[in-house]
Parts: sequence; C-alpha cells; structure tokens
Amino acid sequence: MSTNEDALTRVLNGQSWADFCDALKAAGQVVLRPETPVTEIDRAEGWRYLSRLTRVALEMMLECDDPDFPLLYQASHTTVKIGADNPDNLYMNATIAPDREYRIRGQRGTAPYLSFATKANRYAIDGTMASTGELDASQIEMDADGRFEITISRRPHERNWLPMQADSSMLLVRQTFLDRPRETPAVVTIERLGGPQRPEPLSAARLDRGLRAAAGFVRGTASTFADWVVKFRTQPNTLATVDQTLFIKGGGDPNIFYLHGYWALAEDEALVIDTPAPECELWNLQLDNYWMESLDYRYLPVHVNSHTAKYNPDGSVTVVVAAENPGALNFLDTAGHSTGTMLLRWTGAKSHPTPNCRVVKLETLRRQLRA
Repeated sequence: MSTNEDALTRVLNGQSWADFCDALKAAGQVVLRPETPVTEIDRAEGWRYLSRLTRVALEMMLECDDPDFPLLYQASHTTVKIGADNPDNLYMNATIAPDREYRIRGQRGTAPYLSFATKANRYAIDGTMASTGELDASQIEMDADGRFEITISRRPHERNWLPMQADSSMLLVRQTFLDRPRETPAVVTIERLGGPQRPEPLSAARLDRGLRAAAGFVRGTASTFADWVVKFRTQPNTLATVDQTLFIKGGGDPNIFYLHGYWALAEDEALVIDTPAPECELWNLQLDNYWMESLDYRYLPVHVNSHTAKYNPDGSVTVVVAAENPGALNFLDTAGHSTGTMLLRWTGAKSHPTPNCRVVKLETLRRQLRA
C-alpha cells in the first residue's frame, strides 16, 4: 500500500492512536532511568514534565504544523518548560518549510533583547535543534516607530533577511525582558508569501504523521536534556561548562554564552555564587529542577538578572542558593528540591567569566551576613 493508504488504514482502525499512546508510555523510561532522583517531588515533576512535553508536542506537530499557514505559538511558557527555559523570556515559535518564503511584520517594543532564528528541529531524530539562520534587533532596519519587515527564505535578500537551509523547520523568536512589568513586548506576525488561500482539510496522513512526530518529540526532548544532566552532575555545585557546542546544537542563541550546572544541597547548606559582571547587553541566573525546567518564577525568587541584582561595591555579584534566605541580597529559593540544575547566561558579553561557587553551612552564612 502507499503511505497515504497505510495512514488511512491506521487512522480508521485506531492503530495511529494506539501507537501514539504506546510511544508515550515508552517515553516514561526516561523518568525511570537509574540515575534520576527517586524522591516524591522529582518523580512527580518528571511525570508532569512528560505531560507538558506532550501538550506542546501536539501543538507543534499537529495543531500548528502547516507551513503554508504558519501560526505563532509558545513552546515554552509558565506551564511548559524545556531545556532551562528563561524566566525573563517570551518565546514564540512557528512551523516553516525551506521551499517557501515568509514575511514577518513587527513593531519593536521595548524588550532589551529581540532575536529571530530559523532552526532544524531534530529533537525527535538526534536530539538537536541546529541553527540555520540568525538575526537580532541590532541587525534589523526599522522605521522611526520601530516597525520592521523581515523576509525568511533560502534565497538571499539585501535587507532584513533571515536565512533558511535545506532542513529548516521552525522559526524561533526570543524576547528577553529585565523589568517585565515596565517593558513592552514586540508585536510580531508571520505569513507565507505566495501560498494557497485556504488550508486543506485534515487528512489521515497528516494526523498519522503528526501523532508520530509528537511522540518522537516527547521522547527525544526528554532524552536530550536527561543526557545533559548526566554531564552536569560530574561537576556538582559549579558553573563551569565552557564548551558551547552542545548548547548551540540544542537550540541555543549564538549571542548567548551559557554556563550550565548541577546543584545538590542539604537542607542546612547554601551554595554561594560569586562572579564578576562582564560588560554585556544583559545577564541572568536561574534555578531549574532535575528535568531542566525553570522553577516556578511566578511565585518564588528563583532567578536574578542584570537589572534586579544587587551588586557588590566592586561591581561583582554574590548570589545565594538555599532552602531559606539567610539574609542575602540576591537569594534564589530551591523550592523544596534538594538537587537540580542551574544556568547563567551572558548575552552579548565581551568576556565570559567563570563564577566561583562554594557550599557553606546555612547557619554559618547567616552569622556572616549578620556581622
């Protein structure tokens, strides 16, 4: 049978759905890996993580998968978190295809950092999301009111061109805020140029393909970042991951220098992070759980940035990570966790200092801060 006929049979007899459910069940083995923490909170968050990945995978691979009618959606937000998602970011994604051309229209807003990227989303294949084109606000020509247009294509354009390559499949828009309540996000739309007037009705082939891809995304994404954590655990309570290759292949922004780490603390311990603050566009430091999801920044102090930080007299920064605040000016709450991951980003930095990290007794630190 042809592929379309096979898909029709699979949809009519329910095999597409059964295989999707079986693949999700199999993805649970990532949570049950022997090295993952066997605690109530880490296991509960692990299963929730898979449910979150399932939600966004269906959005990405089925609901918003038509490259002729690209629709901006959020692959990471307050209740879907992937790969150390940035609490200071507004992420927007859209499905694109390399044999088409697109136009982005927008108005700049006041977010300090705005970037556009095309990606080859290979999480379901080899655990990567390679960059196939990058463009940030400093490179975009705008009018006096901050309005702009960007062309996305493989064919070069002289002005405001965001390239694609043969396997480009996703647009990723990042907006980074430092004082979100006071800053205005950019307004962005996307449309295909020269496309059809109306979308095709849902077909068995599209449904079958979307379910397969969604399940693959859940498994591939969960496995990718579980593998990262294994690497970070070899140097606990440090921020010393200097080689950027892994992070850029995973979908990172080339303008950002990433320092990932793994923390493990007893209830009576604190992690003290001392670092110079380099000349840069902005920076931030965040706490994540074992699954590399940012902790709940809506309600807890789990991240600090170049605007919110309190600086030392010499311009450096000291951040304290603990279960309770011993009186630190920059305190990050572990939110009921004893282990997790963390990430420091230097964006547009002229240098990339490696922080000094040390574990101390919480009571000792409390006495020192009171002195």
